[in-house]
Amino acid sequence: MVTLLLKKSYRHKDLKEIKFNDLWNGYGIFTTMRVLGRSAKILFYKKHIDNLIKSLNKYHIHKRNLKKNILKLIRLNLKKNKNYDHLLRIASNNKIISISLRKRPIPKSNFKLKLVNYKRVDAIYKNLKYKKILNMLSKLDVTKFDIALYKRNKVLETGTSNLLFVKYNKIFSPNNDCYKGTTIKFFSKKVKIKFVNIFLKDLNSYDEILIVGSGKGIVSVSSIENNLWKRKSLKFFYKLLKIYKSEIKKK
Repeated sequence: MVTLLLKKSYRHKDLKEIKFNDLWNGYGIFTTMRVLGRSAKILFYKKHIDNLIKSLNKYHIHKRNLKKNILKLIRLNLKKNKNYDHLLRIASNNKIISISLRKRPIPKSNFKLKLVNYKRVDAIYKNLKYKKILNMLSKLDVTKFDIALYKRNKVLETGTSNLLFVKYNKIFSPNNDCYKGTTIKFFSKKVKIKFVNIFLKDLNSYDEILIVGSGKGIVSVSSIENNLWKRKSLKFFYKLLKIYKSEIKKK
């Protein structure tokens, strides 16, 4: 069970605080952002908010001054003297903005995946139809495991993040039926990623499998619990970790 250190909801029309509603499984969009340091730096903040609003527009949820209002609520709720390594979730439907904050789980070095035959609803968007995934994740130690979703023998994404697959010194990532998050978009501007179908039957041909996302940062997968695949290298993990850490250090 995730412990929320902050949980607040506000009406769009006047930003009046109301009883907290996490909005899970409703009609709307959310984004999760990593908050760092005493300055409460939000990694890739502009990209996250732009993606949130773009997706809300696709869902025909149009709100005036939404960027301004979100920033106002963040400043209201984040403390200036707190040393953060937390995950901030912003969710919105047509009537409510909800904000929650939790401590970021730090992935262990022996991190594993569990294959699950499931595709998210309307998967190209970070929509709120997440109850099934949350239920599956609640049964795992998320510092040691994530679920790898697949459908029709194609690997899609994890329960929380995107996946990268490495072979022949090249990086590949699933192309369809998954949400391409802010972190993978960041890496795609730093290194070449080829977006293709990733088939279950081909998993053992890959030297590395990496998880990239706001909560995970970048994680090297050591093995897949219900599959024969095991990690053969850490080369690209260290390469991308260096790029990621460099971005974190920027003012």
